[in-house]
Amino acid sequence: MRIEFDSTVYRWQARQDSDWYFASVPEEFSAAIAEVVAPFARGFGAVRVEASVGGSRWRTSVFPGTDGRYSLPLKRAVRDAEGLVEDDPLHVRLDILDA
Repeated sequence: MRIEFDSTVYRWQARQDSDWYFASVPEEFSAAIAEVVAPFARGFGAVRVEASVGGSRWRTSVFPGTDGRYSLPLKRAVRDAEGLVEDDPLHVRLDILDA
């Protein structure tokens, strides 16, 4: 399963003392992911993905939030390579690996 969407870089509010940045997966795509991967869900509901932003591509997991939307962690190497900072818009492509 492949999805593409636009999002915004946000900093995890629970850990202001560290550099945890994410992009939210829109509700409709989050619902589709949850439906497709239900039998394969890992700890904390994590779903393995291959993510692409700009010229950067990496493997990670998306995690469900309390609002029902998945969050994609944006590691420092990706943020630096793509020049991303908090509140920046970005275009994301996710290939769902757990399906």
